[in-house]
Amino acid sequence: MQGVLSGFAVIAAVIAVGYLLGRGGHLGEHGRAVLTKLAFHVASPALLFATLARADLSVIFSSRLLVTAMSTVAAAGAFVAVGAVRRWGVGDTTIGALCSSYVNSGNLGIPIAVYVLGDASLVAPVLLFQVVMVTPIALTVLDLSGRGEKGPWWRRLLAPLRNPIALGSLSGVLVSATGVHVPGPVMDPITLIGNMSVPAVLLAFGISLRGSALPGRGRERHPVFLAVALKAFGQPVVAWALATTVFGLRGAPLLDVTVTSALPAAQNLYTYAGTYRVGEVLARDSILLSTVLSVPVLVVVAALLG
Repeated sequence: MQGVLSGFAVIAAVIAVGYLLGRGGHLGEHGRAVLTKLAFHVASPALLFATLARADLSVIFSSRLLVTAMSTVAAAGAFVAVGAVRRWGVGDTTIGALCSSYVNSGNLGIPIAVYVLGDASLVAPVLLFQVVMVTPIALTVLDLSGRGEKGPWWRRLLAPLRNPIALGSLSGVLVSATGVHVPGPVMDPITLIGNMSVPAVLLAFGISLRGSALPGRGRERHPVFLAVALKAFGQPVVAWALATTVFGLRGAPLLDVTVTSALPAAQNLYTYAGTYRVGEVLARDSILLSTVLSVPVLVVVAALLG
């Protein structure tokens, strides 16, 4: 309980600071855009590299990761199916699929893993899966759909190889897999820059709330409600069902996979939407609503399975 409340309190405080900065105009007209670009092109790749370069890749080969992967595919696939039928477009459907399944495993998942699950490393499998598999695939789709780099098809096909998020993630995995030691004078500034990522994303998110309508009331309300329903309820239910019936998980392992699947949509999805200029309202509203709903969901999950 304490971990859930403290994790959300930290996030809410930083978002509130961003909102006040936006309302007062202290960062100027382009403050949000600058923070978004800083997070996407510099800070987030540095954070992902520093995190994955030190990670134990053996956590990938576990039943817990399989549950996470399968529940992620189920939630994202459900949104993609509805988006294809309703013709929401490749860009909006991609962002919506991420908001339906991409959990906040970093700035919220880590404190909750510490206080609720008792071990911060338990969030590592979902973090690795998302940054190594989900993020490169999603950004590749956005690049190839024309939301990224323009030009000949072959140049657009190679665009993901120059994507800073993908490069940071894959470089970190390569360093960890090969056992290469990155000297302190090199890793320390990378880590320092990476530490800007979460605050920059949260501040930009807070600024975006200034003057915005109540979430879920615009023309994007149907994609928003679908994404929130899948993220807050659908994904954790699927994870629990797979863990109990397919993998036979009980006790602490069952609590781990259910709690991580019940985490809200990650704030960095708004950075992706803002960078590619697609689904920004969808991402903002889905993140906000899923974060609010995840509080009672996580409390119930911890009470029933803890």
